[in-house]
Amino acid sequence: MSEAVCPVARSLDVLGDPWTLLVLREVFSGNRRFDGIKAGLGITDTVLSNRLQRLVDEGLLDRSPYGGTVRPRVEYVLTEAGEDTLPVLHALARWGRRHTTSPVRGGGILLVECLECGQPSESADWCTTCVAPLNRDRTGWRRASEPEKLIALATA
Repeated sequence: MSEAVCPVARSLDVLGDPWTLLVLREVFSGNRRFDGIKAGLGITDTVLSNRLQRLVDEGLLDRSPYGGTVRPRVEYVLTEAGEDTLPVLHALARWGRRHTTSPVRGGGILLVECLECGQPSESADWCTTCVAPLNRDRTGWRRASEPEKLIALATA
């Protein structure tokens, strides 16, 4: 628990590590299991274990058991606090598109799309076309690596 008075400082105490936000991005896009997150990020077991435990401890993820009779298996599910990071991820994606250069030509893009009207949005939390909130139920992502594939966050 952060002791900082400033809410920005407290937020950074929880979300300030880059791996933390990338893990949340993976979980939002439907990648909820350790091995899948590891493969999606190219992260080491130790770093991923530490970040997942921290996200659980901070109340952004819950561990949910599934299958596995020999050793218990879990997947990670967003909590309400975890869901509330969606506009943060959108704002970072927008800022990154506008102010950084991808090392891959035409790559490194994460487009935020409103599922209500099917249009891309330049806002972190509202559709700029139909003015619907961009919560998990109304948001889709398109990655540069697979622009034809829409990841509907509500079903991911």
